[in-house]
Amino acid sequence: MAKQSGLGDSLYIGGFDASGDIGAVNRVGGGPATLDVTAINKYAMERIGGLRDGGIDYTAFFNPGIGGAHAKLAALPTTDVLMTYVRGATLGGPVACCVAKQLNHDGTRGNDGAFTFAGATQGNGYGLEWCTGLTAGKRTDTTATNGAGVDFGVGSTAFGLQAYLHVFALTGTSVTVKVQQSSDNGAGDAWTDVVGGAFTAAAGVTSQRIETARGQTVERYLRAVTTGTFTNAVFAVSVNRNEVETKF
Repeated sequence: MAKQSGLGDSLYIGGFDASGDIGAVNRVGGGPATLDVTAINKYAMERIGGLRDGGIDYTAFFNPGIGGAHAKLAALPTTDVLMTYVRGATLGGPVACCVAKQLNHDGTRGNDGAFTFAGATQGNGYGLEWCTGLTAGKRTDTTATNGAGVDFGVGSTAFGLQAYLHVFALTGTSVTVKVQQSSDNGAGDAWTDVVGGAFTAAAGVTSQRIETARGQTVERYLRAVTTGTFTNAVFAVSVNRNEVETKF
Protein backbone atom coordinates (compact mmCIF):
# COMPACT_ATOMS: atom_id res chain seq x y z
CA MET A 1 0.00 0.00 0.00
CA ALA A 2 1.29 3.47 -0.87
CA LYS A 3 1.88 6.07 1.82
CA GLN A 4 -1.16 8.07 2.82
CA SER A 5 -1.59 11.41 4.57
CA GLY A 6 -3.28 11.63 7.95
CA LEU A 7 -5.55 14.50 6.93
CA GLY A 8 -9.05 14.03 8.30
CA ASP A 9 -7.88 11.61 11.04
CA SER A 10 -8.46 11.98 14.78
CA LEU A 11 -6.68 11.15 18.04
CA TYR A 12 -8.71 10.72 21.22
CA ILE A 13 -7.14 10.43 24.66
CA GLY A 14 -9.35 9.46 27.60
CA GLY A 15 -12.48 11.31 26.46
CA PHE A 16 -10.48 14.27 25.10
CA ASP A 17 -10.25 15.06 21.39
CA ALA A 18 -6.62 16.10 20.91
CA SER A 19 -6.84 16.07 17.09
CA GLY A 20 -6.67 19.84 16.61
CA ASP A 21 -3.22 20.04 18.21
CA ILE A 22 -1.69 16.85 16.77
CA GLY A 23 0.77 17.34 13.91
CA ALA A 24 1.51 13.66 13.37
CA VAL A 25 0.74 10.21 14.68
CA ASN A 26 4.20 8.68 14.56
CA ARG A 27 3.44 5.09 15.50
CA VAL A 28 0.39 2.87 15.69
CA GLY A 29 1.67 -0.60 16.43
CA GLY A 30 1.45 -3.73 18.49
CA GLY A 31 -0.13 -7.13 18.71
CA PRO A 32 0.90 -10.48 20.16
CA ALA A 33 4.51 -11.58 19.91
CA THR A 34 4.99 -14.71 17.81
CA LEU A 35 6.34 -17.72 19.71
CA ASP A 36 7.95 -20.61 17.83
CA VAL A 37 6.61 -23.91 19.23
CA THR A 38 7.66 -26.22 16.39
CA ALA A 39 8.15 -29.77 17.62
CA ILE A 40 10.85 -32.03 16.18
CA ASN A 41 8.27 -34.36 14.60
CA LYS A 42 6.69 -31.56 12.50
CA TYR A 43 7.43 -30.67 8.86
CA ALA A 44 6.40 -27.02 9.05
CA MET A 45 6.68 -24.18 11.53
CA GLU A 46 4.21 -23.98 14.44
CA ARG A 47 3.60 -20.62 16.10
CA ILE A 48 1.34 -19.31 18.84
CA GLY A 49 0.65 -15.82 20.13
CA GLY A 50 2.72 -14.59 23.07
CA LEU A 51 2.79 -11.34 25.01
CA ARG A 52 0.32 -8.77 23.66
CA ASP A 53 1.64 -5.21 23.49
CA GLY A 54 1.24 -1.95 21.58
CA GLY A 55 1.18 1.81 21.68
CA ILE A 56 0.24 5.02 19.86
CA ASP A 57 2.85 7.81 19.65
CA TYR A 58 2.28 11.39 18.54
CA THR A 59 3.79 14.82 17.88
CA ALA A 60 1.73 17.70 19.30
CA PHE A 61 1.89 21.45 18.69
CA PHE A 62 2.30 23.66 21.75
CA ASN A 63 -1.12 25.05 22.57
CA PRO A 64 -1.34 26.31 26.18
CA GLY A 65 -4.82 27.80 25.69
CA ILE A 66 -7.97 26.68 27.42
CA GLY A 67 -9.09 23.45 25.80
CA GLY A 68 -5.68 22.92 24.20
CA ALA A 69 -3.92 19.56 24.22
CA HIS A 70 -0.86 20.72 26.18
CA ALA A 71 -2.58 20.93 29.57
CA LYS A 72 -4.11 17.49 29.07
CA LEU A 73 -0.94 15.79 27.86
CA ALA A 74 1.52 17.52 30.18
CA ALA A 75 -0.31 16.12 33.21
CA LEU A 76 1.32 12.71 32.55
CA PRO A 77 -1.15 10.67 34.63
CA THR A 78 0.13 7.52 36.30
CA THR A 79 -3.18 5.76 35.62
CA ASP A 80 -4.11 4.12 32.32
CA VAL A 81 -5.43 6.24 29.46
CA LEU A 82 -7.46 5.06 26.48
CA MET A 83 -5.71 6.07 23.25
CA THR A 84 -7.78 5.92 20.07
CA TYR A 85 -6.61 6.72 16.55
CA VAL A 86 -9.44 7.13 14.03
CA ARG A 87 -8.44 6.69 10.41
CA GLY A 88 -10.65 8.83 8.21
CA ALA A 89 -13.61 9.15 10.63
CA THR A 90 -16.10 7.13 8.58
CA LEU A 91 -18.80 4.76 9.80
CA GLY A 92 -17.30 1.28 9.63
CA GLY A 93 -13.80 2.67 9.16
CA PRO A 94 -10.58 1.46 10.85
CA VAL A 95 -9.92 2.56 14.43
CA ALA A 96 -6.92 1.66 16.61
CA CYS A 97 -7.48 1.47 20.37
CA CYS A 98 -5.00 0.89 23.18
CA VAL A 99 -5.30 1.06 26.97
CA ALA A 100 -1.89 2.48 27.78
CA LYS A 101 0.46 4.36 30.05
CA GLN A 102 1.52 7.79 28.79
CA LEU A 103 5.30 7.71 29.03
CA ASN A 104 6.39 11.24 28.21
CA HIS A 105 5.58 14.64 26.73
CA ASP A 106 8.95 16.01 25.61
CA GLY A 107 9.27 19.49 24.14
CA THR A 108 11.57 20.45 21.28
CA ARG A 109 12.19 23.96 19.96
CA GLY A 110 13.38 24.08 16.37
CA ASN A 111 15.76 26.68 14.91
CA ASP A 112 12.79 28.17 13.09
CA GLY A 113 10.95 28.77 16.37
CA ALA A 114 8.56 25.84 16.08
CA PHE A 115 7.72 24.33 19.48
CA THR A 116 6.40 20.75 19.45
CA PHE A 117 6.02 17.94 21.95
CA ALA A 118 6.64 14.24 21.32
CA GLY A 119 4.73 11.66 23.31
CA ALA A 120 4.84 7.88 23.51
CA THR A 121 2.47 5.39 25.11
CA GLN A 122 2.91 1.78 26.17
CA GLY A 123 0.04 -0.71 26.14
CA ASN A 124 -1.00 -2.05 29.55
CA GLY A 125 -2.90 -5.29 29.86
CA TYR A 126 -4.57 -5.60 26.47
CA GLY A 127 -2.21 -4.37 23.75
CA LEU A 128 -3.34 -2.50 20.67
CA GLU A 129 -6.51 -3.57 18.86
CA TRP A 130 -7.61 -2.59 15.37
CA CYS A 131 -11.35 -2.02 15.60
CA THR A 132 -14.25 -0.91 13.41
CA GLY A 133 -15.99 2.38 14.06
CA LEU A 134 -19.66 2.19 15.08
CA THR A 135 -19.66 5.99 14.87
CA ALA A 136 -18.15 8.16 12.13
CA GLY A 137 -15.59 9.69 14.43
CA LYS A 138 -17.57 11.66 17.03
CA ARG A 139 -21.36 11.35 17.11
CA THR A 140 -23.76 13.79 18.76
CA ASP A 141 -27.12 12.54 20.09
CA THR A 142 -29.73 14.91 21.50
CA THR A 143 -32.07 12.11 22.57
CA ALA A 144 -32.05 8.30 22.76
CA THR A 145 -30.89 7.18 19.30
CA ASN A 146 -30.38 3.98 17.33
CA GLY A 147 -27.23 4.27 15.26
CA ALA A 148 -26.80 2.89 11.75
CA GLY A 149 -25.78 -0.76 11.39
CA VAL A 150 -22.25 -1.69 10.37
CA ASP A 151 -21.56 -4.84 8.35
CA PHE A 152 -18.75 -6.92 9.91
CA GLY A 153 -18.73 -9.55 7.17
CA VAL A 154 -20.53 -12.75 6.23
CA GLY A 155 -22.01 -14.75 9.08
CA SER A 156 -21.59 -14.66 12.83
CA THR A 157 -18.52 -15.39 14.92
CA ALA A 158 -18.22 -17.36 18.16
CA PHE A 159 -15.42 -15.59 20.03
CA GLY A 160 -16.99 -12.48 21.58
CA LEU A 161 -15.96 -8.87 21.10
CA GLN A 162 -14.21 -5.90 22.74
CA ALA A 163 -15.65 -2.38 22.57
CA TYR A 164 -14.24 1.07 23.33
CA LEU A 165 -16.05 4.29 24.25
CA HIS A 166 -15.08 7.96 24.58
CA VAL A 167 -17.61 10.46 25.93
CA PHE A 168 -16.41 13.98 25.12
CA ALA A 169 -19.33 16.09 26.39
CA LEU A 170 -22.65 15.55 28.12
CA THR A 171 -25.55 17.82 28.97
CA GLY A 172 -27.99 16.06 31.25
CA THR A 173 -27.93 13.38 33.93
CA SER A 174 -26.34 10.44 32.15
CA VAL A 175 -26.06 8.53 28.89
CA THR A 176 -25.78 4.77 28.47
CA VAL A 177 -24.16 3.55 25.27
CA LYS A 178 -24.58 -0.08 24.25
CA VAL A 179 -23.88 -2.33 21.29
CA GLN A 180 -26.72 -4.16 19.52
CA GLN A 181 -26.59 -6.92 16.91
CA SER A 182 -28.62 -8.37 14.02
CA SER A 183 -27.93 -11.02 11.40
CA ASP A 184 -29.46 -8.94 8.55
CA ASN A 185 -29.28 -5.28 9.64
CA GLY A 186 -32.75 -5.49 11.18
CA ALA A 187 -34.53 -6.50 7.95
CA GLY A 188 -36.00 -9.67 9.44
CA ASP A 189 -33.90 -10.32 12.49
CA ALA A 190 -34.74 -7.64 15.05
CA TRP A 191 -31.93 -5.77 16.74
CA THR A 192 -31.07 -7.12 20.21
CA ASP A 193 -28.59 -6.08 22.87
CA VAL A 194 -25.22 -7.82 22.80
CA VAL A 195 -24.87 -9.58 26.15
CA GLY A 196 -22.10 -7.78 28.01
CA GLY A 197 -22.08 -5.06 25.35
CA ALA A 198 -23.33 -2.14 27.46
CA PHE A 199 -20.95 0.46 28.84
CA THR A 200 -21.37 1.85 32.35
CA ALA A 201 -23.68 4.88 32.31
CA ALA A 202 -21.61 8.04 31.81
CA ALA A 203 -22.38 11.19 33.80
CA GLY A 204 -19.66 13.26 32.14
CA VAL A 205 -16.42 13.04 30.18
CA THR A 206 -15.03 9.52 30.37
CA SER A 207 -13.60 6.57 28.46
CA GLN A 208 -14.21 2.85 28.84
CA ARG A 209 -13.22 -0.57 27.52
CA ILE A 210 -15.52 -3.60 27.82
CA GLU A 211 -15.40 -7.19 26.60
CA THR A 212 -17.99 -9.94 26.31
CA ALA A 213 -17.65 -13.61 27.20
CA ARG A 214 -14.92 -15.26 25.14
CA GLY A 215 -17.12 -17.96 23.60
CA GLN A 216 -20.06 -15.69 22.82
CA THR A 217 -21.73 -15.61 19.41
CA VAL A 218 -21.71 -12.18 17.74
CA GLU A 219 -23.88 -11.57 14.69
CA ARG A 220 -22.92 -9.95 11.39
CA TYR A 221 -24.27 -6.40 11.91
CA LEU A 222 -23.56 -4.21 14.94
CA ARG A 223 -24.72 -0.72 15.89
CA ALA A 224 -24.31 1.75 18.77
CA VAL A 225 -27.44 2.95 20.57
CA THR A 226 -27.95 5.46 23.36
CA THR A 227 -30.43 5.73 26.21
CA GLY A 228 -30.62 7.96 29.27
CA THR A 229 -31.57 11.44 30.40
CA PHE A 230 -29.66 13.97 28.33
CA THR A 231 -30.06 16.72 25.75
CA ASN A 232 -26.58 16.48 24.26
CA ALA A 233 -24.12 13.60 24.24
CA VAL A 234 -20.94 13.63 22.15
CA PHE A 235 -19.20 10.27 21.97
CA ALA A 236 -17.35 7.72 19.83
CA VAL A 237 -17.60 3.91 19.81
CA SER A 238 -15.49 1.24 18.14
CA VAL A 239 -15.61 -2.56 18.26
CA ASN A 240 -13.30 -5.48 17.56
CA ARG A 241 -15.36 -8.59 16.72
CA ASN A 242 -12.98 -11.51 17.26
CA GLU A 243 -12.53 -13.78 14.26
CA VAL A 244 -10.55 -16.34 16.29
CA GLU A 245 -10.33 -17.35 19.95
CA THR A 246 -8.94 -14.36 21.85
CA LYS A 247 -7.86 -14.17 25.49
CA PHE A 248 -6.31 -11.39 27.54
